[in-house]
Amino acid sequence: MIGGDYMPMPKEDQQYTYKDYLTWPEDEHWEIIDGVPYMQAAPMWEHQDISMELSRQFANYFLDKPCKVFASPFDLCLEETEDSKQVTQPDLVVVCDEKKLKGTGYFGVPTLVVEIISKSSVRMDRVIKFNKFREFGVKEYWIIEPIEKIIQVFTLQDNGKYEMEIYVEEDKKIDVDTFPGLQIDLTNVFPE
Repeated sequence: MIGGDYMPMPKEDQQYTYKDYLTWPEDEHWEIIDGVPYMQAAPMWEHQDISMELSRQFANYFLDKPCKVFASPFDLCLEETEDSKQVTQPDLVVVCDEKKLKGTGYFGVPTLVVEIISKSSVRMDRVIKFNKFREFGVKEYWIIEPIEKIIQVFTLQDNGKYEMEIYVEEDKKIDVDTFPGLQIDLTNVFPE
């Protein structure tokens, strides 16, 4: 609420920034890509279960290290200004520069991003965010399909393109390229 009035819902034909985003209702989850607002749906329980387990494993690894993992809701402004037209709420974000943490999230390019897809987020996660994260230089981007129990890991190469590896539940472990020594145990990631 600002000045006693509620902010009207964003319109698709306008360009918005992080400053605008801060005036929208807190109980709604929005993202802005290239100034265009997108509303997020509430996640399924499988989504939450995977997110919590990955958060735990990442957080345990980062104890006494300079990087940190954050889970949604957490604002990621890829541009380092309040006028950013790139505001996302990834399921998990690993950041390694604490100076860029402020307000509701992180202003800059994170090291690793994880998205757990749902039926309503497939295009956003696989196309729109994929291209935006690659454009801004996110070193590692994971897309997780909870029902199929598949993890696609995209690692940014020197040529600016992502190289992909696919993992399934039977693989048991993922060695995280961006963080040598970090190994994710898949036996606890996918719910039965």
